Amino acid sequence: MNNQKPRGNWFMVMILLMIGVTLFLGARSARKAAAQQESSYSAFLSAAKAGSVSSVIIEQSEDIPSGIVYYVLSSDSKTRYFFNTSDVNMVQERLLALEASGTKIKWTLSTITHTPDILAIISVVLLVAVGFFVLMTFLRGGIGGGGANAQMMNFGKSRAVMVKGNKTTFRDVAGLDEEKADLEEIVDFLKTPGKYTELGARIPKGILLVGPPGTGKTLLAKAIAGEAKVPFFSISGSDFVEMFVGVGASRVRDLFQEAKKNAPCIVFIDEIDAVARQRGSGLGGSHDEREQTLNQLLVEMDGFGVNSGIIVLAATNRVDILDPAILRPGRFDRKVAISRPDVKGREAILKVHAQNKPLSEDVDLERIAQTTAGFSGADLENLMNEAAILAAKENRPYLTQKDMDLAFIKIGVGGEKRSRIISEKEKRITAYHEAGHAILFHVLPDVGPVHTISVIPTTLGAAGYTMPLPEKDEMFRTKGQMLQEIMVSLGGRIAEELIFGDVTTGASQDIKQATEEVRAMVMKYGMSQEAGMIHYGSEDSVFIGRDFGHTREYGEETASLLDGEIRRIMDECYTKAKAIVQENLPALKAVAEELIIKEKIGQQEFESIFEKASNHSVPEPAAEA
Repeated sequence: MNNQKPRGNWFMVMILLMIGVTLFLGARSARKAAAQQESSYSAFLSAAKAGSVSSVIIEQSEDIPSGIVYYVLSSDSKTRYFFNTSDVNMVQERLLALEASGTKIKWTLSTITHTPDILAIISVVLLVAVGFFVLMTFLRGGIGGGGANAQMMNFGKSRAVMVKGNKTTFRDVAGLDEEKADLEEIVDFLKTPGKYTELGARIPKGILLVGPPGTGKTLLAKAIAGEAKVPFFSISGSDFVEMFVGVGASRVRDLFQEAKKNAPCIVFIDEIDAVARQRGSGLGGSHDEREQTLNQLLVEMDGFGVNSGIIVLAATNRVDILDPAILRPGRFDRKVAISRPDVKGREAILKVHAQNKPLSEDVDLERIAQTTAGFSGADLENLMNEAAILAAKENRPYLTQKDMDLAFIKIGVGGEKRSRIISEKEKRITAYHEAGHAILFHVLPDVGPVHTISVIPTTLGAAGYTMPLPEKDEMFRTKGQMLQEIMVSLGGRIAEELIFGDVTTGASQDIKQATEEVRAMVMKYGMSQEAGMIHYGSEDSVFIGRDFGHTREYGEETASLLDGEIRRIMDECYTKAKAIVQENLPALKAVAEELIIKEKIGQQEFESIFEKASNHSVPEPAAEA
C-alpha cells in the first residue's frame, strides 16, 4: 500500500508536465500568429509608393522564382505583413524602380532554408514520451494501486479470488445432510491432518461435486472452507481460457503456485466442464487452447504431493463429457452427487430463506415443500424472493400464503398478463382446451391432481395453463405413468376436436412434449416390445470434432420400425384419452363454462364442479367453427 502513493504523485507530475508543454506550444504558435498579418501585393505596392514601408525582407525559395515578401510599416513597427509571390524578380525590379525615383526603402533578399525548430521538436518529443509513460502506467494498473486494468497486462495471472475468514458453514447449507456427512472428513483433515498421516491415510486430492444447476454445489464448497477455517480460492472454468495461446496454462500454474503459498487451503473450480471436456473433441486437435489448459491442470494436480493441504473441489452438471484422465484416482478421487432435495430438504431450505422474511400465520412451509417437488435450492430461494417482491408491491410488511401461490405460478408458467385483450372466441377455445387437460389430470391415477386452471395469458406466451399438484417425490417414472402423461398432453387437442369440430395451433407445444416423451420411451428407456431393450442413438451432448463424421447406428429397416412404434404408442394414447374425455363431457363443459366466467379456478373448486357434473346430466355443447 505504501508504494502506491509515490506512483500516484509521479503520475500527477507527468500529467501537469503534459499540460504545461501543450500550453507552451499553443501560446508560442499564438504569439507568432499575432505578430504577423497576411497582406497582398497591391497593398504592399500602394504603401511603398506612399513611402510608408520602412523595411522589406524577400525570402526566395531555392531553384524556383516564388517566395514570400515580409514588410513593416513605418506607423506600426510591431506588426509584420506578408504575402506570397510567384515572381520574386518582379518584386525586386519594383523596389529598384522606387529607389531610382527617390523613395527610400530598406530591403534584403535571402534564400529560404528549412531550419528545424529545435524547441518545438523537443517539446513534441517530450509530450509523446510523457503520453507513452502515462499509457503504460495505466495499462499496468499503477494508477491508484491497480484494479481491473491490471488484468490487461497480466493475461497469464490467475483470476481466482481468494477469500480468508469465510463465514459460510454447514449450518448455512440445508437439505444436504448426507452430502455434508460425506465431506466432513475433508474438514477434519484440514483441521487435524496429523491423525490421518500417522495411519498412512491419503486424503483425496480432488473432489468432484456433481449435480443439476442450483442444487448448492458452490455453497457446499464455501461451507467446507468455512468449517475448516482455511483460505478459499474460487474460479470458474471459463476464466482459464482466452483467445491467446498459452494463457490458460499460465493461469493454471499461477493458481496452484498461490495455493501452495497459502496451504492448507481449498481451490474451487466452478463449471469445470468448460475447461476439462474430453480431449480430441475440438476442431483444433491436440493444439487446441482448451486442451493445453486441461493438460496443465492434470500436471499440476499430479505435481503437489500427497496430504500437502491443498484440496481441489470442482463442480459440474455435465460429468458425462469430462475427460477420463481427470477422473482417475490421484486427481479427482471422489465424486459426490448433489441431487435435488426431497420434501424434508425443501422444507429446511425454505426455513433458511425465510429467516429474514416476515411471514403471516397462514404461510405453511410444509405444504409449500410438498407442492414444489423437483425444485432445486436455487428455485426455492427464487420462490421466496418472488413472494417477497409481490408483498412489497402491495405495501404489506409480511408475506402471505397467497404471495407464495402466485410466486409458484409465476415461476412455473410465467406471470399473468391481464392487459392482453383476447376475443370471446379465443377465450372459449382456451377454456375448453385447458379443461381437457384438467379432466385427464383428475381421472388418471398416476398424474395430478389439479392445482390451478387458468385462461389468463401469461408473460411466457401461453394462452392459459393447467398446473398439477405433485403429491410426493418420485425418483423413477413407470411406463404407465409416462403413458398417462402423454394422454394428458393430448387432452387439450381432443377437447377442441370434440367441442368445436376443428383444431387450432394452441396444442403445438403439447404435441411436441408428447412426441419427445414417446421417442424417449422407444429409443432410450427400452419400453417398446417391438423395438426391444436397446438404446438407439447418441447422448444429448455434442462434440463438434468427434461427431462430425458420426452416422446413425442402425439401418433404415430399424428406423422404420422405431417410427412405427412411436406412431403406434401415440395413437393408442390418443384413443384412450379421447374415450375418457368423451365419457366426461358434462364435466368438461361445466369446468370450461366456469373458466369463461371466473378465468381461474383452484383445486377444490374444480373437484366440486367435476363431482356435480358427473352426478348430473349436462347437455353436450353445440359444435362451433
